[in-house]
Amino acid sequence: MFALGLIYNATKASFQMVQDMDFGDAMETMERCLLYIGGGAGALALTGVAAASAYYLAKGPSCTPERPLFPLDAQCIEEEEGADVIRVSRFFTHAKEGKFISYAYSDAKTLYESFRRGSKVSNNGPCLGWRESYSKPYQWLNYNEALLRAKNLGSGLVASGLPPGQNTFVGIYAQNCPEWILCEQALYCYSMVLIPLYDTLGPEACAFIIKQADISTVVCEDEGKCNLLLEKSPRCLKKLIVMRDVRPAVKQKAKNRGVEIVKFSDVELMGAKGNHQEVPPKPSDLATICYTSGTTGNPKGVMLTHENIVASMSAVIMQFGDHKLKNTDILISFLPLAHMLERCCENAMYCVGGAVGFYLGDIRRLSDDMKALKPTVTPAVPRLLNRIYDKVQSDINGSCFKKTLFNMAMSAKEKELKRGVVRKNSFWDMLVFRKVQEGMGGNLRLMLVGSAPLAENVLTFVRCALGCLVVEGYGQTECTAPITLTIQGDHTPGHVGPPVACCCVKLVDVPEMEYWANKNQGEVVVKGTNVFQGYYKDPEKTEEVIDELGWHHTGDIGMWLPNGTLKIIDRRKHIFKLSQGEYIVPEKIENIYIRSQYVGQVFIYGESLKSCIVGIVVPDVDVIKCWAHENGIPGTLSVLCANPEVKQLILDDMIMWGKEAGLKSFEQVKDIYLHPDNFSIQNGLLTPTMKSKRPQLKAYFKPQLDDMYSRLT
Repeated sequence: MFALGLIYNATKASFQMVQDMDFGDAMETMERCLLYIGGGAGALALTGVAAASAYYLAKGPSCTPERPLFPLDAQCIEEEEGADVIRVSRFFTHAKEGKFISYAYSDAKTLYESFRRGSKVSNNGPCLGWRESYSKPYQWLNYNEALLRAKNLGSGLVASGLPPGQNTFVGIYAQNCPEWILCEQALYCYSMVLIPLYDTLGPEACAFIIKQADISTVVCEDEGKCNLLLEKSPRCLKKLIVMRDVRPAVKQKAKNRGVEIVKFSDVELMGAKGNHQEVPPKPSDLATICYTSGTTGNPKGVMLTHENIVASMSAVIMQFGDHKLKNTDILISFLPLAHMLERCCENAMYCVGGAVGFYLGDIRRLSDDMKALKPTVTPAVPRLLNRIYDKVQSDINGSCFKKTLFNMAMSAKEKELKRGVVRKNSFWDMLVFRKVQEGMGGNLRLMLVGSAPLAENVLTFVRCALGCLVVEGYGQTECTAPITLTIQGDHTPGHVGPPVACCCVKLVDVPEMEYWANKNQGEVVVKGTNVFQGYYKDPEKTEEVIDELGWHHTGDIGMWLPNGTLKIIDRRKHIFKLSQGEYIVPEKIENIYIRSQYVGQVFIYGESLKSCIVGIVVPDVDVIKCWAHENGIPGTLSVLCANPEVKQLILDDMIMWGKEAGLKSFEQVKDIYLHPDNFSIQNGLLTPTMKSKRPQLKAYFKPQLDDMYSRLT
């Protein structure tokens, strides 16, 4: 026991040495200290750590397991409707009667009301936070000041000629900032409709949206975004309201196109003088049209009402259980506000009186913002969490000791998770995971992961390393973000939880893909208060996804697990998301690459857990042999396919065709594998109508696809 005490005290002393180090340096310091304690014997050092950890767990802070709110083996309620089995949430007692939650608080049925509720329950607490530089602290607008500025801005829009009401659409093109929220709330003061624009749409798509929605006014962040809109500005665009000063040359360019540029602050001043009476919206009024560029062709405008959004965020608040949002919470805003995941998260915070701090705009320095803000709540996407995981893995891969210590920590924390213990004050948190937690600000208690699938090992790592509740959800813009969400007490990865309280979910047969609802597999279809009103000015596409009974067909293939949770296993159309949330339409990209003279056949492949796409290419045998002969390169087609020069020639030409066709960077392949034999009906890789059999191609080329991804990571 005396020896254990020495080891434990020395280990505690070593904690003081690693307070200001990064993960790798801290681990190296611990390695030196423990080797010293063990007299140079690594095994003894590790035995000492294990013994000290056992002592700490026995005598350290309490680790009471969380009580699941429902039995984890029956997380939803099953209702029969004819031949269909419909799943509903256990969190809403009326769900069994076919009713869905529309609001959580009777005084917050619209986003206009919910913001005012936040002001009241927070007692005019901090609302919107920002900072001028990385060397400065966050400063805050309180709720009442934010409400006044929003009202003034809305009044200024009315004074400048925009009539209140549902027929007035206003665009916003800016990264996350307090002015974004002030603009949103300004429009709600007068029942106007907000339409976000964002960078990945590109100039043509932005112009299409402005023209289709007949937008005369866009609130713009800076002159860079002004210039992009002015490139192809439709005639209906008359005014750009800029948050930052722009040069006279930009103003002249706008004037030449019949567009006026005015300052954001000037519109506020105009509104304060005019003080127009507010025209609050009803729950059934449109709040926003969120354009999604998820498929081929022009973007589609998803029409969402105040009820849609309030129902969605209310259901999520309810599903958090004992971890529900509080007016003392702080959320960091870095995911694009143009998308509904972030919009719902932030509006939920405003509804409960919480505070939202905005990052400075550089995602590479997000950790600096988090350290300054110390958020308690954050939404996250797989790409961010993958980076954290990869950074830790790179830190430990160079040392057997570090890897062993990390594995011991993960094993201990996983055992706690299985018992329902979520904490960040264990021995292993201080020894191994402290720097990961501090990199996220050190105060996180709740993280919501969405947008794209997250690998099971990464999700488990995040839960162990951060020591906070990490929930994973599944949803769509058309369902105002969430459809399902994991619940308190369930820390098993590999699913996206049961339905939320604003909708019900069922699976329907997909015969062509051999998915059958009676086998608990099929297309995910949704009905509820979160389902959108249709695509703006596009009834045909609306009818394609919403049937006559009001069910929205998501296009995703799901599978019910025995415990009542949903697992997403496929996509009905061959469209998939990358880990950063961007959609890929492989057939569109293949049709562009096939224009290359060197390409005979091509198969584009990607995974929702990866951030890029790769390709299998069958070269055009005649063209490649001709090129090889001219360049003095001998060999059969099989030999040429293995030649790095040939591969680079074809890849460069494909990228060139992609650029000419306007493919975005994430739509371009990052690597290719050259295959000498054609895809054919005979080898089972083509259908009788000569279309690619994508599942078979994926299985056939799995070793090559895996190899390409292993070299890209």
